[in-house]
Amino acid sequence: MIKEVKKYVEGYNVCQRSKNSTEAPTEKLIPNAVLKKPWTHITADFIIKLPLAQKYDSILVVCNRLTKMAHFVPTMEKTLAKGVARLFQDNV
Repeated sequence: MIKEVKKYVEGYNVCQRSKNSTEAPTEKLIPNAVLKKPWTHITADFIIKLPLAQKYDSILVVCNRLTKMAHFVPTMEKTLAKGVARLFQDNV
C-alpha cells in the first residue's frame, strides 16, 4: 500500500507542484513612512554608456520619492564624487 501511494504522489502533477516550504517564516512587513515634504527623500542613479552627445555620455537621474519628479543632468561617465556633488548642488 505504501509503495502504491508513493508512486501515485510522485506521478501526480498537483502533488509535485505544491511542496511545503523549507524556509523559515519571514518577519512581519513594516510599511514605509509617509513622506510629508517633497525632496526630503530622493533616489539617484546613473544611465551610462550612452553615445557621445555634446561631450556628454551619461545622465544623472535624481528622483523625488514623494512626487516622482525627476531631474536629468547630463554628465560624463568618469565624473568623480566631488563632481557629482557639484552637479547635484547646481541642478537639483
